[in-house]
Amino acid sequence: MRRAGLVVWGAHQLASSLVHPGMTTGEIDVAVERYFASHSAEPLFKGVPGKTPFPAVCCISVNDEVVHGIPGSRVLRAGDIVSVDTGCRVGGWCGDSAVTYPVGDVLPEVRKLLDCTSGVLALAIELMGVRSRWSDVATEMAKFVRDHGFSVVENFVGHGIGRKMHEDPQVPNFCTPHFRRHHDFELEPGLVIAVEPMVNMGSKRVRAMPDHWTQSTVDGKFSAHFEHTVAITEQGPVVLTAAPAAGESVGDAA
Repeated sequence: MRRAGLVVWGAHQLASSLVHPGMTTGEIDVAVERYFASHSAEPLFKGVPGKTPFPAVCCISVNDEVVHGIPGSRVLRAGDIVSVDTGCRVGGWCGDSAVTYPVGDVLPEVRKLLDCTSGVLALAIELMGVRSRWSDVATEMAKFVRDHGFSVVENFVGHGIGRKMHEDPQVPNFCTPHFRRHHDFELEPGLVIAVEPMVNMGSKRVRAMPDHWTQSTVDGKFSAHFEHTVAITEQGPVVLTAAPAAGESVGDAA
């Protein structure tokens, strides 16, 4: 799965270089699609079934769009934030990752939102090495976000990942009594999950847009989304969608 994760990491480096005022979300998506093709990687998102099949290799969500935004003609402007979520399959195994990028300079409160969301993902990965059950990690994630004055989206959660993009278990970024009783799981070697906190500046509630895919905040306030594919090993958590380590390169995935 590391091979797929390296390609996903490379796709984000490309996307990051294209996030600037005047770029369209559709142009970013086309570039990532070509990048996947150059590495013989199968995009995971394009064609996902729905009322209409998802038409792109990336979900690109801007400002108040939480997840599942469809790339197109929207032009990025200074002060926007743009979440790029993408994944691919290489050699039969999947990788999935998301990053929310600032477009130029953003307001201090928006920067705080980005730092909180990336920070809670880092916290989750750290805790995966010292806690035995996901409910303990998710409880700390929700507290971290609340302590920063933001809210955790509860309509969407992370997921297991392997040969398919979405596998069991479901991986929430919060913990309810029902989840703890009926759906909690052990953090044991061999488990691979996509951890993806979605954090809103205002209400945690979301609403579906007319395109049948995009989910936006109900109050129009900004939302951020960060994700990594993480494996539990005997030595602790390993981020499969992280930057190459010494001796690794994206070319290893070809």
